[in-house]
Amino acid sequence: MEDMNTLNSMVDLSKMAKVAYKHRAWIGLYDDVDSWRWSLSNRTFYTGSQAEFRKWQTKEPNNQHSGEHCTEMYSGLWNDINCEARLMAVCLNITGSDVTFVLINKTMTWTEAQKHCRTNYTDLASVRNMTENEMVKQLVPAGQTVWIGLYRDSWKWLDGSNSSFRYWHDVEPNNRGLNETCVAADFSHSGQWEDWNCDVKREFVCYSVTGVTKQVLKVKLKLKKDSSQDLNDPAVMEDMLKQLRQRLKDHGVNPDDVKLSWRKQADGKVFHKVEKKTEKKTKKTEL
Repeated sequence: MEDMNTLNSMVDLSKMAKVAYKHRAWIGLYDDVDSWRWSLSNRTFYTGSQAEFRKWQTKEPNNQHSGEHCTEMYSGLWNDINCEARLMAVCLNITGSDVTFVLINKTMTWTEAQKHCRTNYTDLASVRNMTENEMVKQLVPAGQTVWIGLYRDSWKWLDGSNSSFRYWHDVEPNNRGLNETCVAADFSHSGQWEDWNCDVKREFVCYSVTGVTKQVLKVKLKLKKDSSQDLNDPAVMEDMLKQLRQRLKDHGVNPDDVKLSWRKQADGKVFHKVEKKTEKKTKKTEL
């Protein structure tokens, strides 16, 4: 929201282009409609191009309705569908070199099906070739539809950052005009986001990072002997950061120019207790 507040403070609506649906500008969020992947991500399970095998129905996937991020199979052909639909599922079971498929005769959402398969078998079904596609097809009763393990990531940032922050307008994203895979901020409504067809011409917002440096400092803290404080407690760490920010401010540093954070070590902890080394004293005995 800090970034959105900055954008809103910079925009002068009177200077924006007077076009249909004015006061909107492109930002770097987009819907990666081609990022299909299998729930079972272990690359050793796939050889060559097996992870890219697809058996889509004609004109699929089409993301016809917003949120079609999961895959169903019907009569051996695949279709993208909203992950909240409730279908039966086919699980994958791997035992040594044996690969089998199991039909789950119970309706679930895709996420529920994934959890069920991972708990009781190996994962939701990965289909690597036409032979396996036929094996799954034979399991499914005629006229029935099932989940398989193919899904896609949805909204991504062009610069590859992994920020999960979203600021959608009400009922957005809605893919109302189909192929609405790019995002514009509507500055007449506090910069809230809308999905739009990428071919629409709009003003746009760029950004650059200048003069940014990163420095890692090692901090050693000395606790009182009777202290029971847990330095890895998130509340305690946040309180220490607040004190450090205040120290910087007291020394004339603008706190908005510096971002402080703790760096976790390999075991997920920030702080480790260092035991004091004690020298063993040896007693000399004269004979």
